[in-house]
Amino acid sequence: MAADKTVTIVVEASPYEWTKSEITYAEVVSLEVPNYSQQPEINYTVTYTRGHGKKPEGILAPSGSVKVKDGMIFNVTPTGQS
Repeated sequence: MAADKTVTIVVEASPYEWTKSEITYAEVVSLEVPNYSQQPEINYTVTYTRGHGKKPEGILAPSGSVKVKDGMIFNVTPTGQS
């Protein structure tokens, strides 16, 4: 298996270097909201575009992860309190 390569992903218009082949919901949110783990009462909707193959866009579930590719774009939107 090839070593992971560094790609540039974009979260809310800010570029980030990413070295893993996948990114989780919590990792995406933490890039946009640095104190995310201290605020469990706030939920976020994470959407992505420019992704891989048959699913180039979609919604990333809180327990999910997605394969990253160079130039992939993520949007993080607060959805309020549950």
